[in-house]
Amino acid sequence: MNRKAIHGTLFAALLLAGFLGVWRLQLAMDGQHSAERMEEQELTLRSPAVLKKLSLEYAPLMGAIYWTRAVQYYGEKHRLHDPHLELLWPLLDITTTLDPQLIVAYRFGAVFLSDSPPRGAGQPDRAVELLERGMKANPQYWRFYQDLGNVYYFDKRDYLNATRAFEAGGRFPGAPPFLKIMAARIAAQGESLETSYALWLDIYQSTTNSEIRKNAEDHLRLVKAEMDLRELNRLADEFETKLRRRPLRIGDLIETGLLPGQPRDPEGFPYVLGEGGRAEIDPKSPLHEDWLRDQFFAKQANSVR
Repeated sequence: MNRKAIHGTLFAALLLAGFLGVWRLQLAMDGQHSAERMEEQELTLRSPAVLKKLSLEYAPLMGAIYWTRAVQYYGEKHRLHDPHLELLWPLLDITTTLDPQLIVAYRFGAVFLSDSPPRGAGQPDRAVELLERGMKANPQYWRFYQDLGNVYYFDKRDYLNATRAFEAGGRFPGAPPFLKIMAARIAAQGESLETSYALWLDIYQSTTNSEIRKNAEDHLRLVKAEMDLRELNRLADEFETKLRRRPLRIGDLIETGLLPGQPRDPEGFPYVLGEGGRAEIDPKSPLHEDWLRDQFFAKQANSVR
């Protein structure tokens, strides 16, 4: 082996040792500080391109390290119900630049980015950017189109692009018929609770990530509650048509035979009628806070459109 080759090997070894040393230091810091303190720390290197060049053939290893860092960061923020996730995109940007074939970083990273606070960063445009980067680097992976359709449907409420994403994914060999069915349903109905429930159920049944599975489970309970509230409001309207007044309580619907008994939300709490005789989730229910927050974000989104 000539001197130049020896120097090159030594340089690479020292570089790798340096990166591993930085990683061990970072792990120690993470073990000592909460996500609030982590927010004050700067990333070791901000430029994905510079890191890519410095990593040489160890770029995939560094990508895995930064992906682990991103998961730890998101998990701690989520545990603390902290909606401030400023470092999430830089971490994902670096991760997927270092290893463009790291599928899990695109898929789960997009969910972390797109979901509304405090469950996620509330950055659906970044999620779209991340998934489109994944499509370019991994053109045969059809699930990216499913993920893109979910972002457009749930977070951007862009039903045209959601339909296009599901249609494109459904054309891949081996893709499930579900994608074409969702494309047709969204094209025909736009936003519907039944479509939302079907999409969240698919996410719940197909994911292996515990955070995303829990997130999907929470959404399924809320969508089921929304479907129940919609039906209760329909019955309240029927009551008003017949009796020329709004019902004051759920018992009014039961006494007139419109309901067979007291309906309860997925957490087991009875639904109530609020102001104007509109059905609501009981304030005592664990679902109430999330339901109010989702109502707020839905109104915000509708006011923008």
